[in-house]
Amino acid sequence: MIGAGLTGLSAAVALRDLGLNTVVLEAKTVGHGASGRNGGHVGVGQRRGQLILERWLGLEHARALWQLGLDAVDLVGELIHRFNIECELKSGNLFASANPKLTDDLKREVEHLHSVYGYSSTRYLSPQDLQQETQAQGLVDGVLDTTAKHLHPLKYVFGLAKAAQSLGCEIYENTQVTRIQQDVDTVKIYTEHGTVCANKVVLACNAYLDHLEPHLASKVMPINNYMIATEPLSEELAHSITRSDLAIADSQFVVNYWKLSEDKRLLFGGGETYSRRFPSDIRAFVRPHLLSRYPQLAQTQITHGWGGTLAITRNRLPHVGHIKQQVYYAQGFSGHGISIGTLTGKLMAQAIAGQTENFTQFEKIPIKNFPGGPLLKWPSLVAGMLFYSLKDKLSPKVRSLV
Repeated sequence: MIGAGLTGLSAAVALRDLGLNTVVLEAKTVGHGASGRNGGHVGVGQRRGQLILERWLGLEHARALWQLGLDAVDLVGELIHRFNIECELKSGNLFASANPKLTDDLKREVEHLHSVYGYSSTRYLSPQDLQQETQAQGLVDGVLDTTAKHLHPLKYVFGLAKAAQSLGCEIYENTQVTRIQQDVDTVKIYTEHGTVCANKVVLACNAYLDHLEPHLASKVMPINNYMIATEPLSEELAHSITRSDLAIADSQFVVNYWKLSEDKRLLFGGGETYSRRFPSDIRAFVRPHLLSRYPQLAQTQITHGWGGTLAITRNRLPHVGHIKQQVYYAQGFSGHGISIGTLTGKLMAQAIAGQTENFTQFEKIPIKNFPGGPLLKWPSLVAGMLFYSLKDKLSPKVRSLV
């Protein structure tokens, strides 16, 4: 196992449940990447809506992916319950639209989930309904999903690491893998400190794959995303953020997302960069995004700021597969990693044991390379991302409804 994030640790737990000896190699520390530094949203389904998936992949494949999306949320809950992981697990995610042109699409998706998939946990929120839930500015309407979850991601990934170790898995932190060599019957994993020989290898590196497997690296693009935490809020301010203690995300191309912590801090994610450097002052970088939604927090102290790197694919669906029946991989969760990353870890373990049906549903999703190759894909991405980010900024301002 290479990578001690959600995917690698979920795979480790599942492999140990199958009775297979398991070693996890981690270049930094457990949860160092996006697994420990994300917004904590545990979404249902895939990163794309079902109507889009049906158009792209056909109804049968879309249905299978929908069920796997439900299974993913269930698996997160099962692991938390089984291993008594204290990670502030709560229910309810709200997608809030900043564009009135999306209203018909939102209503159509909700109705489609009700009528075709029999899924009744989601409902459309009118402007008046949204106003009752949050005093966020510049939002029009939204969709609430009461089956979706949210949690403290670093506590969750630490809990998975402890669970894997309790089952007999060995985890080696600060162990950078430098090369993988596939032989006829074994795979050699070279590190700074020595070599590991294995029958199978799981690559769970996501945005940190680098040049370890160039063919896979061409399928994903690393993006830097940033979060801040405020000081604990008063009950009145916390209530203005979310009356029902939901996780909320908006419809901007560069998504803003937020939730309250257990001690009533606002955890707010906003802004991206596409270079290999982080802003020198993350709190100052994210603050304008925060105030665009909650200007009432202008005098609220921001106590923490941090960033992490996630991986996206061109169609925002996960890239899952295997190489010569020896190396299995899952990456490119595109902001949907807690649920789908956890699930694909288990599915890789099952595939190694010969249970491939669900693994194949992800493996057959077509994922295109990013154009330009190693030298040009970064400039191409930056140009595209900046274009859509500029569209966010130039869109007509939506009058506040509160």
